[in-house]
Amino acid sequence: MKLGVLLCGLGRAGATRAFSSWPPHSPLTGLVSASELVGHWTAVFEERGIPEARQSSEYIVAHVLGAKTFQSLRPALRSQPLSPRQLGRIQELSSQRLQRMPVQYILREWDFRGLTLKMAPPVFIPRPETEELVTWVLEEEARRPHAGGVEGSPLILEVGCGSGAIALSLLSQLPQSRAVAVDKGEAAICLAQENAQSYEDLAALDGGKEGMDVIVHILALAPLLLKDSGSLFLEVDPKHPGLVGSWLQSRPGLGLRLVAVRRDFCGRPRFLHIRRSGPQRGGGTVDTSSRLQPAPVPD
Repeated sequence: MKLGVLLCGLGRAGATRAFSSWPPHSPLTGLVSASELVGHWTAVFEERGIPEARQSSEYIVAHVLGAKTFQSLRPALRSQPLSPRQLGRIQELSSQRLQRMPVQYILREWDFRGLTLKMAPPVFIPRPETEELVTWVLEEEARRPHAGGVEGSPLILEVGCGSGAIALSLLSQLPQSRAVAVDKGEAAICLAQENAQSYEDLAALDGGKEGMDVIVHILALAPLLLKDSGSLFLEVDPKHPGLVGSWLQSRPGLGLRLVAVRRDFCGRPRFLHIRRSGPQRGGGTVDTSSRLQPAPVPD
């Protein structure tokens, strides 16, 4: 069975490093309310150079009190005394943040387009940009003629799924669709967990010298996986759209066409829509070399 949609989130940057040189903070005394604790831990995080100090403290305190955000807590709950158990839990989670563990891993969950996903190292944390990719796929699917029923719904493959955020989000919005989400094997994940200097799996960011190694292998396989007029959506580094366009232009036999490039909320070319325009011509092994000059990026 051929695919209607092939998705891959690649080329993200900014992996988080973990440092354990800071000792756990001393027990709190005289701080009893949620608001006071947020202020205290914000100051501690700022002193230690922890990014997003206030947001981190607010998320931790709200989580212990059973809320998603600090702003969603009732005013009375923000000012009332906390129990010793709650104080101890906030102390424990805040100490993990002092070791620069991402908040998503500390909370063991994170929201993505209305879904609450379980989070644990080394699963790659979904980025806000990826929500834009899902929105684009849904927009394109809404424009597609439908035959009705399951047969007319898309069959989706997500490559490098991590937490499964993309596939799960699409299934929640396209209940008649089917999805397969794949990632690397368990053995590789165990090896990534042994890397004590990083929480996220840095292999998720490694695309070779030019960052194109995984991308070109996906492009080479796409004609075998996609049905006629099937779509491939990629989330890539901003330098890659031109390289991908050049790579496809030099291989017309693949029958793949770069339909559009969309920019993220920071204005960077981030997402690609590639469509299979016909059957693959010829046979043999596809040249997956990525050493090409970039082609112009479509507006």
